[in-house]
Amino acid sequence: MRSAFAALAITAALGAPASAQTLNVATAGDQNMVDYIKDYLGPMFEKSHPGVKVVAVGTGPGDSGSQKIFEKLSAQKAANTPAWDFDVVVIHQKMAGDMAKEALLMKYRGDIKTGSLVTRETAENSLGADVSGYVMPMFHSQTAIAYNADMVKDVPNTYPELAAWAKKNPKQFGYNGIKGGMSGVAFVAGWVYAFGQDGDKLMKGPYDAATKAGWDKALADLKDFNKNVVITPGNAGTLDMLNRGEIAMGPVWVDMFYTWQNDGKLPPNMKLKLVAPGMPGQPMYYAVPAKAAQAKLAEEFIALATSPDVQAQGIVKKFNWYPGIDAQHLEGKLDKADWQKLFTDITPADLASKGKPFPIAPYFNDILESYEKKVAN
Repeated sequence: MRSAFAALAITAALGAPASAQTLNVATAGDQNMVDYIKDYLGPMFEKSHPGVKVVAVGTGPGDSGSQKIFEKLSAQKAANTPAWDFDVVVIHQKMAGDMAKEALLMKYRGDIKTGSLVTRETAENSLGADVSGYVMPMFHSQTAIAYNADMVKDVPNTYPELAAWAKKNPKQFGYNGIKGGMSGVAFVAGWVYAFGQDGDKLMKGPYDAATKAGWDKALADLKDFNKNVVITPGNAGTLDMLNRGEIAMGPVWVDMFYTWQNDGKLPPNMKLKLVAPGMPGQPMYYAVPAKAAQAKLAEEFIALATSPDVQAQGIVKKFNWYPGIDAQHLEGKLDKADWQKLFTDITPADLASKGKPFPIAPYFNDILESYEKKVAN
């Protein structure tokens, strides 16, 4: 259970109980998530809603930050509190599904004008849980294959082509396995989607424990593939080895890639490729608690936050994230340089067809366990 200290910290951060002029936003994630609400979205919303004050509080990075929000809402539900403390919550995939199942969220997506601007599967399905109507993606993080265009002339388009390339070019592909960061985990999940028996089932369910028996050849081939590659020390380690020319290709998070490139830590000859049938990414979600004190204001806040203008200038331009809404709705909202930077190597069509979710939780665990037993050993 969340400690009494953590509970006090959240309460103190929120200050006085919500009034008609206060919108309380709780966000999991790193400090940049809080700063985005406090310094960018909040002032914009206040300007369009005179008399309203947006109060932002962070609950911490990773799933544990979302867990704190879950526990706060769950406690208020159990206590039959008539109006809950949070009006808008920003949460990770796993906890969104749990909150929807526990009736802690309200369905609102169909009530906001931007709700129809997202068609990606992650707006409906969150690691196997039905979240349709309960969430709007704030942004999507996406993994892809980064490569040095001076060193790689025959860029692979698919996982089978990539496996063949690595065999012809030993120790020029690098990834961080499953322990050094999620870009490596995403690469492995994509490998199982490509070479396993039924990728859609892994993403959507239902779960069948016998399914993993059909991965034996895919995992044996991955173990053979690993003999020709470099296991890097982490997400940043892959980028660092690409920067130094020690490897020519490897999976990365797209936002990290562009941030490093903007900071001069990656040369301009580095490019990205989203290989077929696809690689996983993950969203952060906007949601509204079931008994939000300011439900109408919450919907208006999320509609602003997921509007094409804000997604273009805030999500894409400020943070190098992919938009939560479908990318084609941002055309004309970014200057040519910003659009080309994010959508030339990986087009909106690529994202729609090859941007995949991670497997549902039990298959995700099976993949990690199977990798340890049949690939890492």
